[in-house]
Amino acid sequence: MTKEYDLVVLGGGTGGYVAAIRAAQLGMQVAIVEANKLGGTCLHRGCIPSKALLRSAEVFKQSKEAKEFGVDVKDVTLNFSAVQKRKNGIVNTLHQGVQGLMKKGKIDVFEGFGRILGPSIFSPMPGTISIEYANGDENTMIVPKNVLIATGSKPRTLPGLEIDGKYVLTSDEALEMNELPHSIIIVGGGVIGIEWASMLADFGVEVTVLEYLDQILPTEDEAIAREAKRLLKKKGVKIHTGAKVISDSLKTGETVEIKAEMKKGEKIFQAEKMLVSVGREANSDNIGLQNTDIQTEKGYIQTNEFYQTKESHIYAIGDVIGGMQLAHVASHEGIIAVEHMANQNPTPLDYTKIASCIYSNPEAASVGLTEKQALEQGYEIKVGKFSFKAIGKALVHGDSDGFVKIIADKKTEDILGIHMIGPHVTDMISEAGLAMVLDATPWEIAGTVHPHPSLSEIMGEAALAVDGNQIHG
Repeated sequence: MTKEYDLVVLGGGTGGYVAAIRAAQLGMQVAIVEANKLGGTCLHRGCIPSKALLRSAEVFKQSKEAKEFGVDVKDVTLNFSAVQKRKNGIVNTLHQGVQGLMKKGKIDVFEGFGRILGPSIFSPMPGTISIEYANGDENTMIVPKNVLIATGSKPRTLPGLEIDGKYVLTSDEALEMNELPHSIIIVGGGVIGIEWASMLADFGVEVTVLEYLDQILPTEDEAIAREAKRLLKKKGVKIHTGAKVISDSLKTGETVEIKAEMKKGEKIFQAEKMLVSVGREANSDNIGLQNTDIQTEKGYIQTNEFYQTKESHIYAIGDVIGGMQLAHVASHEGIIAVEHMANQNPTPLDYTKIASCIYSNPEAASVGLTEKQALEQGYEIKVGKFSFKAIGKALVHGDSDGFVKIIADKKTEDILGIHMIGPHVTDMISEAGLAMVLDATPWEIAGTVHPHPSLSEIMGEAALAVDGNQIHG
């Protein structure tokens, strides 16, 4: 007998399993269909493993610099196999935790590839899910009242740059390296490329970044991108912007060789390996969309503000619909979608009030409009900027590079955007996010007494700086 569910989630990544938990809390009978492992890209091939490696790189770098803190450490060496073992242990612990959450919520998990079928004897509407198993077992059919597509994304590559897993890698393959290369070319200076550049440089790898645009971190405020470039170059990363990689010039062997068109002509770059980091594309192929009226654009599923597709009982969230492509965004999209199914009248997300983070060294984080975006949208603005060099805790910490920048509307005093680069800013951005949600003004942030000494003091000083009233600068 074909089993029926209130909701079947295609994809058990962060967005998918969070949505499943919320649906179970609302009394739905829920199943997840996942072709690989619960936790998806974020847990197994993205957020968590990469940040574990970044942390090891940070500790390695700090250990080599321990003498600056009056601590003599001799013969600091890197055991990369132990680094990978630690990373894998963290991932396994969290994976077990997600599995436990599924049992707690009485959520059925099918370990196979799910595909949406058209109208059939099981249902007059498209949505019956056929589950295919890698071991060749007979397909399973399950019939949901609602479907949530949360199939995520995969690394994009450039035509002609064949990923061989040995010389030319995406972040998926790079995470599984058994040993570090002596040198690497990173194609793409976006968030993922810069995180890898920072990490590998701190591990002692010679890093070259080739970015097609004139600015690394092109989605960030220009001041943040300039500071990130300066500090990365300070640690030895070679950064070339305005570099158009010529894919068919790729040569692999003992080294990787590639040509790039630069403003002053072509240039040849060589390294031991190459990491291709040019964004991600939706996992929307072969999941049965052709059996529905669901619309896509460049592979991304189109939805309304509650994540309904053209098939009102089929929803989609996360990377597969494009947008910000962040794990915390997918989770909240999933919650909204499920609550909409349950007629809970959820409030649509305001993406301008969602913080994003870059876990490089230095870290960067932002929420709201960049200065350029604010001006393009016609705002008359005022800007406050304050350096970590005047923050006592940053000096104690031994890391005083970077700053916080606050952009406010000159007419209404409302905060339009907050951007920061420096120590632990990915932990501090939530105060900025709350300020945006509450439509705060700089004087309200300045009126919040920040403890001393703390890195968070910079928020109060940057807020005062909007009107030129900063105390320590």
